[in-house]
Amino acid sequence: MPILDRFKLDGKIALVTGCKRGIGKSAAVALAEAGADIAGVSRTLEATGSAVEQEVSATGRKFKAYACDFASRPSVYDFVARLLADFPHIDILVNNAGQILRKPAADYPDEYWDTLMEVNLNSQFVLSREIGKRMLERGSGKIIFIASLLAFQGGITVPAYAATKGGVGQLAKALANEWAPKGVQVNAIAPGYISTDNTTALRADPPRARAILERIPAGRWGEPGDLQGAIVYLASPASDYVNGIILAVDGGWLAR
Repeated sequence: MPILDRFKLDGKIALVTGCKRGIGKSAAVALAEAGADIAGVSRTLEATGSAVEQEVSATGRKFKAYACDFASRPSVYDFVARLLADFPHIDILVNNAGQILRKPAADYPDEYWDTLMEVNLNSQFVLSREIGKRMLERGSGKIIFIASLLAFQGGITVPAYAATKGGVGQLAKALANEWAPKGVQVNAIAPGYISTDNTTALRADPPRARAILERIPAGRWGEPGDLQGAIVYLASPASDYVNGIILAVDGGWLAR
């Protein structure tokens, strides 16, 4: 197969969580541009007419919207039932939905910890298990977790976020160890400092924003579109021999 053809996703169906804005929206559009139809889900995603639906539809691909509160286990299971009734066959899962809640560790409330565990880790395991078992039956599939630089580092005033993103990285490796021999590739992407809602507080703090920017060899904050190439790669046949990696897309941050 010619190399560029190995990046095509024609005829594939991709589920992208947290797709209303930011990295998730960019991922949905990129996968559609590569040929996949998209099932998209976010906590407050409009049933029709969302910005992500319009951009996906502009590529000529189909889009189906769902709403799910990933902090609620019953809501996650209800979403899985609705999704699989509509799409028994999901080829690509992008586990992007996530949340960040900031407070010094000594004052970090149980409610923050529990919420992030549900949204950032538990719901992603449930989705991966329920969709992954069907991929295993077919002998093919791609699962991509959106981790973080905090899969490698501890961060400041974000103990639950760091713990969950470290867990996401390890979950990708654990699933890859079991599922790679059965034709399902599981990997993660660790975005660097990207201009999204999750980094608004950092960018609004001039000393912190300046310190971050000074460490990035690329000399700029990343944009959601900077992850599109990595997402399409890990979703495509071009990555069929890639299993259990955490791919940093960080402007060189980890190299410093």
